Amino acid sequence: MSSKREPVFYLDLLRVVAAIAVIIIHVLGPYRELYGQIPMADWLTAVTFNSVSRWCVPIFIMITGMLFLSDKRPFDLNYFLRRRVMKVLVPFLFWAVFYSFLAGLTPTFDYEWTKAIDTLKVLPYESTWYHLGFYYYFIPLYLVIPFLKPAVHAMPEDLLKFMAGVWLWLTLSYLIKIETFWHINTLLYGGYLIWGYCLAKYDTRKYQPLIILGGIIGLVVTLGGVVWLSTEKGMYSFGRFNSYKTINTVLAATMVFCLAKHYGDRIQGRSKCIISMFSRYSLGIYLVHPLLLWPVRAYDLYPASAIIMIPFWTVVILLASTALVWLLSRSRLTQWLVP
Repeated sequence: MSSKREPVFYLDLLRVVAAIAVIIIHVLGPYRELYGQIPMADWLTAVTFNSVSRWCVPIFIMITGMLFLSDKRPFDLNYFLRRRVMKVLVPFLFWAVFYSFLAGLTPTFDYEWTKAIDTLKVLPYESTWYHLGFYYYFIPLYLVIPFLKPAVHAMPEDLLKFMAGVWLWLTLSYLIKIETFWHINTLLYGGYLIWGYCLAKYDTRKYQPLIILGGIIGLVVTLGGVVWLSTEKGMYSFGRFNSYKTINTVLAATMVFCLAKHYGDRIQGRSKCIISMFSRYSLGIYLVHPLLLWPVRAYDLYPASAIIMIPFWTVVILLASTALVWLLSRSRLTQWLVP
């Protein structure tokens, strides 16, 4: 299992667009809560950016599923733990502790030790910073992969497709609140592993119009649901429309994944090299970008309209995060922080 695999460019492309979408969601964060307090145009701009970016986290899980489940090499537990699990777990623990102490810092540079320690105490079961919640449902999937991989390889094609169909039903039923025992994170998030594997394995080009239509419907349902609920309650409210575990998000993520798969190879030359570079640093960008975003949110550095500030800060934070990750990766003492 130690031999290297050939890189797949459309996965690089997906990592980059997903990382950008994550930054967009976190840049616009303050706007969402200000329903009725800021011009409606700014609020609608923010929730629109948010609603059309919710596919970002599922994309990362789908990439993981595609890579692990399509790997034909014999499973090596030692390699899996040392090079895969620890590569994710160790940096997560460091940054979780780091951000718990950042939580104690105020905009006036006073330090609230009690808040920092209280934040640190919840680390085993609650994220210490808003972006780290991803790891609490992503890391447990590594416990599933060693069992899921041989099962998928031994499974008849029809059964695999049936399982994917059952999972799609679970995501639909979760959205419309048909409560079942099966609505657990391991299944709802773990389904993305199989879904990413299936989308990569099978020829999806012939279904492209349907996939695009489904993706557009998913985006419209997400945005429409958030606007409807917020209008009904007179405050920002999203119910399950912004969830990563619902069919609308699955449809949007499917569209993004397949568009990258179908058209990624059209990108060539310098653009391809730049995307591959950003992809190499994408996990590090995910980990460090809230640090650079902290002053923007802490000091409310949004002097212009949302349609200007959200793209502006997204680009600035992306470039600054990439530079920081590059610097950290240059030293053997810090490169493990940004794998």
